[in-house]
Amino acid sequence: MPRSSPVDGFSLAYDRTGDGPPVVLLHGWPGGRSDYRLVGPLLAGAADVVVPDLRGFGESDKHLVDPDEAYTGAAQARSVTALLDELGLEDVVLAGYDIGSRIAQVVAAQSPGRVRALVVAPPLPGAGQRLLGPDVHREFWYQHFHRLDLAEQLLDGDRDAVRSYLEHFWTHWSGPAYTPAAEDLDRLAETYAAPGAFTASIGWYRQGPGILVRGLGEQAPAPDARLPVPTHALWPAHDPLFPVEWSDRLDEFFTDVTLTHLPDSGHFVPLEEPEAFAAAVREALSGR
Repeated sequence: MPRSSPVDGFSLAYDRTGDGPPVVLLHGWPGGRSDYRLVGPLLAGAADVVVPDLRGFGESDKHLVDPDEAYTGAAQARSVTALLDELGLEDVVLAGYDIGSRIAQVVAAQSPGRVRALVVAPPLPGAGQRLLGPDVHREFWYQHFHRLDLAEQLLDGDRDAVRSYLEHFWTHWSGPAYTPAAEDLDRLAETYAAPGAFTASIGWYRQGPGILVRGLGEQAPAPDARLPVPTHALWPAHDPLFPVEWSDRLDEFFTDVTLTHLPDSGHFVPLEEPEAFAAAVREALSGR
């Protein structure tokens, strides 16, 4: 398993397969680079596919440091951009879901000239004041919980507690046609249950004022300041976090955006709809 050179003291573990134009796939929480185990083989014949564990996840470094310094979108993007530099990757198709989607958008905003296209599932901008809805708070409770020391005290290092906690999200957030396999949850729990691993993984939620606060402060940019990178948004119908109705403002934030609804998918698009995910990446590679 290759590893990147450290950035801010964080080295990333990554997989690399295939040959062709570069594609980088970014995972979400609570997952890891194995979230793309079905997508990677579908792309390997057409692309150079790189799949890292993000800072604080999987086999990448998990330092317990100030989240405002190490686990922000900008900090995660530094590691991803440095990995592109180290591997000599240019004109990259960058794809992600969940926090991987946010990080992909940050990288594209910072370095639009080196990103050929984005393929992303929610979160995407445009929710606005709808984040205050009562249904939203029933779903986003975990983000407030993750900012408490209690989360670390109850879960970190406790394999059984971590497995039960992660199983809730993998079953509740997925669509009706998808059931995560027990052996997959077992493997994930082993990774997240190592001492310090769970706490590192929630550093994303502990940085800044909180994701919901930042979302409420979101403003649509001026037309000439919209993200110029061609973007293909894949929006699942059964994601309780991001209702389909929230896909209505994408053209206020992206200059060139294509929206595809996924009627059978929940939150975990790379595993629930790997063919659709891979097809969108292949289209991005071809420039369609």
